[in-house]
Amino acid sequence: MAEKKTGKIDNKFYLKELERLQIELVKLQEWIKAKDLKVVVLFEGRDAAGKGGVIKRITQVLNPRICRVVALGTPTEREKTQWYFQRYVPHLPAAGEMVLFDRSWYNRAGVEHVMGFCTPEEYQEFLRSCPQFERMLVRSGIMVIKYWFSISDEVQEQRFQARLETPTKRWKLSPMDLESRQRWVEYSRAKDEMFDHTDIKQAPWYVVEADVKKRARLNCISHLLSLIPYEDLTPDTIELEPRQESKGYVRPPFSDQTFVPDYYD
Repeated sequence: MAEKKTGKIDNKFYLKELERLQIELVKLQEWIKAKDLKVVVLFEGRDAAGKGGVIKRITQVLNPRICRVVALGTPTEREKTQWYFQRYVPHLPAAGEMVLFDRSWYNRAGVEHVMGFCTPEEYQEFLRSCPQFERMLVRSGIMVIKYWFSISDEVQEQRFQARLETPTKRWKLSPMDLESRQRWVEYSRAKDEMFDHTDIKQAPWYVVEADVKKRARLNCISHLLSLIPYEDLTPDTIELEPRQESKGYVRPPFSDQTFVPDYYD
């Protein structure tokens, strides 16, 4: 196994390269729309591995009507009685769309299995049926891309502590996250078994080394762009026509409107 790169990445280089990659993401978006492609990208991994940060950098410059994020909560009592994959199917892309799953149907192979939220029979059925489900998606014309964000125990602990100390990040540290700290080995075993059953040719797992957030973001976005051949469909420069003249129309006075107070003089 290759040694993980732990060195920080220069911030100036990071911002410049991120901007370049985001321009390419816009080109990819337009290609997906023009060619009616259907793309699903799954983001899985340890708690605090940085999945959300990568998703934010991908969607930051994209049209939410073309690229949307799906982050489902705890299943309802009704959803618990459905076919397991049923609650995910309505969120799959139509032609010209890319859907990013911030955690996905692999919850069953991870948290549900480790925490005992599903039965052993349900877990085994998932391992049998998941590869078939994904092959069916691929045969239907959906491209399935799966990323696993891998971090060390030490880095996860550092990020948990940072969340405790930062008010705007404290919400990210759920009781489930805290419990996962106590079950590191169990989650490792579950991940290995999940890979053994679901790392298929039609939809392989791609592991992102995520101990260094900025490096992981650039690597993941670069890799995503490399998986979908696309061309630059950027439209030609448009010249704006002169603004329409009012031709006698008088707008209502500003005093008729309710404005947000100017708190920052």
